[in-house]
Amino acid sequence: MESEQPLGAGGRIARKFRLANGLGILLLRDPSAPLIAYQTWFGVGSRHEREGKTGIAHLFEHLMFNQTEQLAPGEFDRRLEAVGAETNAATWVDWTFYRNSLPREQLALVAELEADRMAHLVVHDPQVTSEREVVANERRFRVEDDVDGFLSEQLYRLAYTVHPYRWPTIGWMADIEGITTEDARAFYHTYYAPNNATLVLVGDFEERAALDLIERHYGTLPSSNLPAEERIVEPPQTAERRELFIKPVATERLLWGWRGPGLAEEDHPAVEIAVEILASGQSSRLVRRLVIETEIASSLHMSVPEFRDPGLVELRVILQRGHSAVAAKALLDEEIDRLAATAPDEEELEKAKCRIEARFWHSLRPHDGKAEALGHYQTTTGDYRRLFRAAERVRAVAPAEVQRVVAHYLDARRRTIVTAAAPRRKS
Repeated sequence: MESEQPLGAGGRIARKFRLANGLGILLLRDPSAPLIAYQTWFGVGSRHEREGKTGIAHLFEHLMFNQTEQLAPGEFDRRLEAVGAETNAATWVDWTFYRNSLPREQLALVAELEADRMAHLVVHDPQVTSEREVVANERRFRVEDDVDGFLSEQLYRLAYTVHPYRWPTIGWMADIEGITTEDARAFYHTYYAPNNATLVLVGDFEERAALDLIERHYGTLPSSNLPAEERIVEPPQTAERRELFIKPVATERLLWGWRGPGLAEEDHPAVEIAVEILASGQSSRLVRRLVIETEIASSLHMSVPEFRDPGLVELRVILQRGHSAVAAKALLDEEIDRLAATAPDEEELEKAKCRIEARFWHSLRPHDGKAEALGHYQTTTGDYRRLFRAAERVRAVAPAEVQRVVAHYLDARRRTIVTAAAPRRKS
């Protein structure tokens, strides 16, 4: 077991260790509350799938709560709930993680249960068939019967031509229905292994005792032969792409996407500030122009991706009755072009930085928030220590950098647009 150089974070010390079988361990002792956040991050998400086999990473988020060789279906949840613990999971493009929030006295129990399902999950026909139907129903609810979910899926399908970000994490319906038990078993034995996982513990525990406990439960688990991942680079987009979808909506909905920098890339903080200036809060440029002054839109939201590779900076607009996407586009272009032509002044820049920093530090307050941030940075960027430089990176951005990234990344030629509009009424 090897320890890396400890790093300070708000007065706490985060340490990284690794077992002989490759299991990564991040420990951050925080005795401010008698709780422990215990998370398992696997380096597998929808980007690790292939054409015709999408949705399998997300399927495992469900399967992992089913049956193991030692536990009956549902027993994992029942045993944790009985001692006051909470458990959940999430899957995204670059990762899958399982989280537990528990009283400090129950650390041994959660370590036993998590190690068990990492190595001894039952993956047979009944389990796969049952959870596959659950996921298919989830897709119907979240995508096929939901306009916003549908538009998000279509945006990524249109914006990417070769990169695996182009298919949805939930999977295409035909692929979900076609997942076999053999597919699921092969996926589990490949990716659910200690050398593809990082345990993150934050809370009230003794470091030496926690390491001994982890070694006892995980140390004998076998590592897997992880496939070499091909680094796929999406070709540059040189012309706007757009599609219109006729949907049962009361007003038109607009979703734009530009490929932005990955989380670890140098330009990410500047893009984050640009989005803050453009679309965060009532005083932001786009909200003020489209929602407050002209009342063309009822809501407007913009987000920055935190993916390993370039994801999509998204702009979502819901229009008011009687207003069209064409009119909104003109105002959006005008405000974005203005920021691309002229750098923000120091006051506007400082306000954006303060808002971003406030959200960042607030997100780290609970044990769960610290653990999730550590796991996300380690799994997505390969180095958890980037987390502790995040606020500093935002603080260092100059006005000219904001102008530059808007001109470069939010160029109309790099833009993808999907629109939902109601059917035209017959006269």
